[in-house]
Amino acid sequence: MKILYVAEVVGKAGLYAVKKGLPEVQKRYGADFTILCADGVTGGSGLGKNHAGYLRKLGADVLTTGECCFYKKDLVENLEKLPYVLRPENLNAAAPGRGARVFKAGDRKIAVAVLLGQSGFIRLHGDNPMARLPELLERLRRETPYVIIDVHAQATAEKLALFAAAAGRCSAMIGSHTRVQTADEAILPGGTAVISDAGRTGAINSVGGSDAASRIQEYLSGIPDWTREAWGPCALQGALIELDQNGRALSIHRIRHELPPLAAPLPAPAQEAEGAAVEAPLEQAGA
Repeated sequence: MKILYVAEVVGKAGLYAVKKGLPEVQKRYGADFTILCADGVTGGSGLGKNHAGYLRKLGADVLTTGECCFYKKDLVENLEKLPYVLRPENLNAAAPGRGARVFKAGDRKIAVAVLLGQSGFIRLHGDNPMARLPELLERLRRETPYVIIDVHAQATAEKLALFAAAAGRCSAMIGSHTRVQTADEAILPGGTAVISDAGRTGAINSVGGSDAASRIQEYLSGIPDWTREAWGPCALQGALIELDQNGRALSIHRIRHELPPLAAPLPAPAQEAEGAAVEAPLEQAGA
């Protein structure tokens, strides 16, 4: 069984990269199931409801989020109606949505979950993911041997500790959030595939998908501005994990599929209609 994980999609450039690149990547690698990190899709931070539906239509089986999961009100209000969107599992029980689900992949079942790290996040705080891990793995493994965990965390040390704790107890743990692809993919004892960060999908020449000039100005002024998305050459990054019939990882490979950019940036869409506003200009531009 081949699992394609698409690294965090950032802004309009990320949507363009998914639209143009995902079908080719799925076909090239023979992906049976596609997980897509969507925490930075809408305006570079968060996920709007329309964008969620748009990415689903483009071929994603599951959308994972992270600390930005509740940034867009329309998604929060509809999380219960969108079973393919996961917020972190280790949040308060009163939080809307779910952080782990079992999905169909042909005649097999695959469990996908998200854990939020504790280091560096100031707007959303989860329970200790290490304490939640044993119960989560036990619960999911009762359903299926195919278990994939998205570890959305800032600190590499926290990710590596979680990887070590889960070794041999799940199929894969894929790091996300830092938006920089790492070169430490490995298969741990017991058959658990890991990578500290699968990277990002969107503009290559950027600071985490944001316009470099705006990030420089933030460091000079101390005033954050996340509204300026980068544009230019794009890439779809991620990882491909192959699993055996017992859910153990046979291999993990980094993916970097580069695409030419459109001639000019897309116009900024209205937040109230994210999916429709982005899809139309892409079609008009011949994407």
